[in-house]
Amino acid sequence: MIAARMDEEAQVVLDVAPDHAAYAGHFPGSPVLPGAVLLDEVLFEIERSRGIDVTQWRITSAKFLGPVHPGDELILQHSAPTAGTIRFTIRSARGPVAAGTLTHGE
Repeated sequence: MIAARMDEEAQVVLDVAPDHAAYAGHFPGSPVLPGAVLLDEVLFEIERSRGIDVTQWRITSAKFLGPVHPGDELILQHSAPTAGTIRFTIRSARGPVAAGTLTHGE
């Protein structure tokens, strides 16, 4: 993917391996991706596609709307509607999985 300008909306497939180690203990018999792992994937992808240093940004809101199971295809959409703000949503075939906002600075 080519880097998105800060004012552009971007969309990408998040690639979480179905055998990711986080599934093993969360939860035995019914694996679900932990929210912290999902947020880590989001931050990595936003940093890569927007060419920013996410250590200069903070998560000001995050809502987990549905479970992520091994093999789910996840679509991340993110946009910067105003300077210093990035909004993101994640969807699977079953519907919304998570949404949140990043804010630049302290």
